[in-house]
Amino acid sequence: MKILIVNPNSTASMTAKIGAVATEVAAPGTTVTAVNPTDSPASIECHTEEALCVPGLLRCIQDGEAQGYDAYVIACFGDPGLEAARELAKGTVIGIAEAAMHAASLVAPSFSVVTTLARTTGMAWHLAERYGMQRFCKNVRAADVPVLDLEDPSKNARTLIRDECLRALQEDRSEAIVLGCAGMTDLCRWLSAELDVPVIDGVSVAVKFAESLATLGLKTSKLGPWAPPPVKPLCGLARIAR
Repeated sequence: MKILIVNPNSTASMTAKIGAVATEVAAPGTTVTAVNPTDSPASIECHTEEALCVPGLLRCIQDGEAQGYDAYVIACFGDPGLEAARELAKGTVIGIAEAAMHAASLVAPSFSVVTTLARTTGMAWHLAERYGMQRFCKNVRAADVPVLDLEDPSKNARTLIRDECLRALQEDRSEAIVLGCAGMTDLCRWLSAELDVPVIDGVSVAVKFAESLATLGLKTSKLGPWAPPPVKPLCGLARIAR
């Protein structure tokens, strides 16, 4: 089985970290490859950057189709381009926010999302509503850590995120934590030990969901909204979405 993980930002060190964690949780016989576009924002922290990353992300999905991948993971908590990627791919495409929220609802009565910057909390709330997770999600909290600070050990991001998780447990009275950024993937086990509650990393969960669906022979339905895009003349940047 081959799973392609697409980090939609262009920070290669984050892609390598995501790939290492994903490989660690993958089952024997599963090959995991992590890639990122080179022409997208270095991090994705607003609606504009989310929109700008989608063409490169879709190009990675197209390349994966040509190389025969069985399933895909979009490793950004905003799940950018998820619906479009499902139109392009035959195999399943899993967004890490969707995967993490559903997994959290299976192991705890409620959860809080702990993300990076405050300006992204509204985006996470929107996804919780879209995925039917609002009744489980008690809060979306920001540690006020820029995404790229997660790549810099001198920025003390680990402590800031841990402290925000503690506040979530104490103030929100949540029973689990969902990590609201793919760049936090390497913190999951440490935080689980520190907090003694389920801490859900969407990258790891999405890989296991993708494996399970592929093992069951389940692929993306091509009836209705996720049918392949209609054939029509395209030009400029739009051509990479074919």
